[in-house]
Amino acid sequence: MSTTRTESDTTSREAGGERPFAWLRALGPRGRRAFAGAFGGYALDSYDFFTLPLSMVAVAAYFGLDSGQTGLLTTVTLVVSAVGGALAGILADRIGRVRALMATVVTYAVFTVACGFAPNYETLLVFRALQGLGFGGEWAVGAILVAEYASARHRGRTLGGVQSAWAAGWALAVVVYTLVFHFLDADTAWRVMFWTGALPALLVVYVRRNVEDAPEAARVRRESAERGSFTGIFRSGLARTTLFAVLLSTGVQGGYYTLATWVPTYLKTERGLTVVGTGGYLAFLISGAFLGYLTGGYLTDRLGRKRNIVLFAVLSAVCIVAYTNIPAGANGLVLVLGFPLGFCMSAIFSGFGSFLAELYPTAVRGTGQGFTYNTGRAVGAFFPTLVGFLADGWGVGGALVFGAVGYGIAVVALLGLPETRGRELW
Repeated sequence: MSTTRTESDTTSREAGGERPFAWLRALGPRGRRAFAGAFGGYALDSYDFFTLPLSMVAVAAYFGLDSGQTGLLTTVTLVVSAVGGALAGILADRIGRVRALMATVVTYAVFTVACGFAPNYETLLVFRALQGLGFGGEWAVGAILVAEYASARHRGRTLGGVQSAWAAGWALAVVVYTLVFHFLDADTAWRVMFWTGALPALLVVYVRRNVEDAPEAARVRRESAERGSFTGIFRSGLARTTLFAVLLSTGVQGGYYTLATWVPTYLKTERGLTVVGTGGYLAFLISGAFLGYLTGGYLTDRLGRKRNIVLFAVLSAVCIVAYTNIPAGANGLVLVLGFPLGFCMSAIFSGFGSFLAELYPTAVRGTGQGFTYNTGRAVGAFFPTLVGFLADGWGVGGALVFGAVGYGIAVVALLGLPETRGRELW
C-alpha cells in the first residue's frame, strides 16, 4: 500500500543542493541499465514517429494526397496509440515491465519499416496505424520500469531524464532526414527514412540481455492476487483518480498538439514568417525541448508534481498568446522564440511519469498509467481538428486561443488529484 512522506523544507533543500546527476548515480547499476533501455526506447520511439512528419511533403507528392489525407496519417497514429498504450499497460502488469517494453519496441520498429514498402496510400495508412500500437505503449512501460527503480527523492528528475529522450530522437530524425534527402531523390528518400526505423532492433538485443524489472516491483506483482485490468483502475478508491488523471492528460496533450500543429502554420500563412520549419528554427525548438524536459524534471521534485504542471500550463498558454501577436515579417524574433516554445511545451510533461506512477498501486500501475496518459492523447489529438474548424470563422490566430483552454482544463483537473511528491511505490 502506498504511503506519503511529509513534504518539508529539508526535502526541497536537498533537491536543490545535490549535484546535477546525483539521481542517475542513485539508481545503482541495474537501475542505470533500465534507464538506458527506457531512454533508448523512447528516443527511437520519437525517431520513428518523426519519420512521417519530416517526410510528409514527399509522401504526399508520391501518392498525390490532399491535406486531409496527409493529416489522417498523423491522426490515425495518435488515436491507435491510445489503444496500444492502454493494452501495453495491462501487459506490463501481467508479464512484467521489461517483456512489455520489448514487445512495444518490436511493434513500432516492424511497422515503421513496413511503411517504407507501402505500395499505396491505403496500405501506408494501415501500417502507420499499427505502428501507433507500439508507439503508444513504449513510454508508459518504460516510465514505470524506471520509476520503480528511482527513489521518491529523485523520481521526478529521473523520469524527466527519460522524457528528454523524445527531443534526442527528434534531433536524430532531423539529422538523418537532412542527409537522406540530400543524397537521394524524394521518391526514394521517404522510403529510406522509414527503413531506418529498423534501428530499435539493436535496442531490443540490449534490453533482453541487460535489463530486468525492479526486484521489489516484480515480487509485489507475483504475490498480488490482482492482475492488470481496466476494471481494476475504476474500482472504489481509484475511479476518481483515473477520471481526473484522464482529464489532466487530455488538457495538457490537447494544448500541446494545438501548439505543435497550428503555430507553424499560423506563422507561415498569416505572418509570413518563412524561417519556420528551417534548420535554425528546429534547432532552437528541439534544444528548448531537451532542456525543458530536464528542467521540468528538476522542478517537479523541487516544487511538487502539481505546482510544476500549473507553472508550465500557465507559461505554455502565455506562449500561445505571444505567438499569435508576433509582428508580420519578424523572422529573427520567431527564430529565437522557438526556444521558449519548445521549453514550455515539453517541461510540463516531465512530471507525468512520476506523478502517474505514484497515483496507482503496483498491481495496476501499468494499466493506470497506460490508460490515463493515452486516453488523454487520443482525446487531445482532436483539439487541432477543432481549431481547424474554428479557424474558418475566427482565423487561425483566434482559434489558437482554444489551445490555452486545454491547459486550463489541466489546471482544473489537478483539483481532484493528490500531491504525490515523496510517495513511495510500495
